[in-house]
Amino acid sequence: MSVLTWIIVTSIVGGALSVLAAAMFALTLGTAWVSQLVSFAIGALLGAAFLEVLPHAIIASADATSTSAIVLAGILAFFVLEKLVLWRHCHTEACEGHEPHAHSSFDGGRSGLLILVGDTFHNFVDGVLIAAAFMESIQLGVITALAIIAHEIPQEVGDFVILLHSGYTRAKALAYNLISSLATLVGGLLSYFALSSAQSAVPVFLALGAASMIYVAVADLIPGLHKRTELKATLQQVLLIGAGVATIWFSHYLVDLYAGGVD
Repeated sequence: MSVLTWIIVTSIVGGALSVLAAAMFALTLGTAWVSQLVSFAIGALLGAAFLEVLPHAIIASADATSTSAIVLAGILAFFVLEKLVLWRHCHTEACEGHEPHAHSSFDGGRSGLLILVGDTFHNFVDGVLIAAAFMESIQLGVITALAIIAHEIPQEVGDFVILLHSGYTRAKALAYNLISSLATLVGGLLSYFALSSAQSAVPVFLALGAASMIYVAVADLIPGLHKRTELKATLQQVLLIGAGVATIWFSHYLVDLYAGGVD
């Protein structure tokens, strides 16, 4: 196969495999676990943002200050985006968006939208990385694609749980995640035909992806956990958040270990 064919095949298959594997894992646990797994999703989001995406953004840009500024701008932009979603759905003062203690699936619906936006940025960058690796060598490209699939699965589990928690049906959550995964193909093709331009945009897209993960976890999901104040629930939440972070860290460790062994 040609390099371009490898890029197309791995971008499509890799993105779809990550989403399908995550969906199968999330769905086998049953809907009763969805609300409890929100804590795991928070850990996965924060772990991916601070242990995976943000470090790569800083290394790619070689400028921690500018990267941090983009993350800050991204968080503010997602705040504005969330406000726009609120204004679109709220036409009276009685809307739940204006009620200080209101809580419904609409609150989660905003989280689902924002996480899809951020995941699309992240998938685009994955496509750029896959193409750059294949243009170096087929072996490096295959290793990079496998590494991306491995580290994407825990994060996709968290994303899928958030979409279910947001009120999306299983079919819609799967469909939207699959559509978002197509950004990997877009990033791969753009990188193949305009590698230098695409590579220069990598730090920005990574920083925006990290911003979306941080914003959704901290602004939309964590406040919901405070509704349960009993000790047992709090311990369960802390353990599941820790499990989410640990899963991201462990998958990253395994990928580094395998890649180092191959090299």
